[in-house]
Amino acid sequence: MQTVSHPSEKPIIVEEQQTKGLLRAFLALRHRNFRLFWFGQMVSLIGTWMQSIGQAWLVLELSHSAFMLGLVGALQFLPVLLFALFGGVFADRWPKRRVLLFTQSSAMIQAIVLWLLIFTGVVQIWHILLLAMLLGLTNALDMPTRQAFVVEMVGREDLPNAIALNSSLFNLARIVGPSIGGLIIAWLGVGPLFLLNALSFIAVLIGLAMIDMTRLFGIDKHLSEHGDHARQGTLKSVREGLDYVFHTPSVALIIAVLGIISLFGINFNVTLPLVATSLLHVGAPGFGFISATFGIGSLLSALWLAWANKRPSIRQMLIGATAFGVMLIFFALSHNYILSLILIAAVGFAQIAFSAIANTTLQTVSPNHLRGRVMSVYMVVFAGSTPIGNLFTGVLAEPFGISIALLICAVLSLAAAIGGWFYRKPAQRSLIEATALSQSPPL
Repeated sequence: MQTVSHPSEKPIIVEEQQTKGLLRAFLALRHRNFRLFWFGQMVSLIGTWMQSIGQAWLVLELSHSAFMLGLVGALQFLPVLLFALFGGVFADRWPKRRVLLFTQSSAMIQAIVLWLLIFTGVVQIWHILLLAMLLGLTNALDMPTRQAFVVEMVGREDLPNAIALNSSLFNLARIVGPSIGGLIIAWLGVGPLFLLNALSFIAVLIGLAMIDMTRLFGIDKHLSEHGDHARQGTLKSVREGLDYVFHTPSVALIIAVLGIISLFGINFNVTLPLVATSLLHVGAPGFGFISATFGIGSLLSALWLAWANKRPSIRQMLIGATAFGVMLIFFALSHNYILSLILIAAVGFAQIAFSAIANTTLQTVSPNHLRGRVMSVYMVVFAGSTPIGNLFTGVLAEPFGISIALLICAVLSLAAAIGGWFYRKPAQRSLIEATALSQSPPL
């Protein structure tokens, strides 16, 4: 097996040593392939968040049902839970750029179909349910592939910076997209949001098409239908990936802690409307400020991580996880609006610090031929847990109230972080060994 390295790798390392100040936060953009991908994603993610708010508004217009709103969300995330592991297999078998061209085109078609249904005046709730499920199936393949493709564009040296930049982009779009979407709904109605989202995919498709495959890092020459991995059965490939996850202590610890916190803690945002109305009594404007403050805290965390560009460590990840649990406990107990704004910003900061370091660590230690499957497990526990986590939080909130429900979820998250500290040393040793092994030249 051979690897293809960037032809100017040494000058890039020298340049990194000379880069100071705020420019350190954008080191990964020196790579042309990543610049193309990142700027394309900038446009597309804003469109995605615009469609997200438009879809929720459309469901409420058609059904006037909170249950239908939850069902649409569940159908969009459930395929990630059920099928992302298989998506990871395909990500390891096929060139990732080709996979992303297919998935992004499919998501574009989904947005166009929704716009046409609205434009012609025939849209019904079952159309939205079906298209949400189809988008979820697309994401089950797209998410692990997109995550695993980052290291191929920037190499391991700039991977922490690239992941943090992607996270900052996501959180910036989460602030900008819904804001623009809300204005468009008030001005033109919900339909144009889906058309604009469809058009936003053009940017990312052009960026992917312009990527230079000869300048990617760590590409296995045998990544084709002739490879050993491609010849083995799909279920065997899934089992191979799971065996690696469960038998590599650093990876297993990250997945376990991330899985529990994602299930119980990170899904807290579904409760924010209730926090604003029932707990803090600030209504819709207050809810908007809470959501925006959470996004700002997340964005600042991502930019800080991008500037630091530190090598991942189990200790750093657990500090972020512990801080998240503690801040969420304080937020659950707060009945003061201003204090809650400060705390929700801290929750957002800690959440991104924790999840981005976990992402970076997994991609750093994973061998090239297993990275797609490892990241598929990451997406299963991180995004696929959303329907179950939302249901759990909702069930708790019904009899105990939103404050107690949040407190229980926060305590469970903190318990997972504390449990991780007991296994930190063997996991850290495993991280060092796995990193050395994954970075050694293949035979």
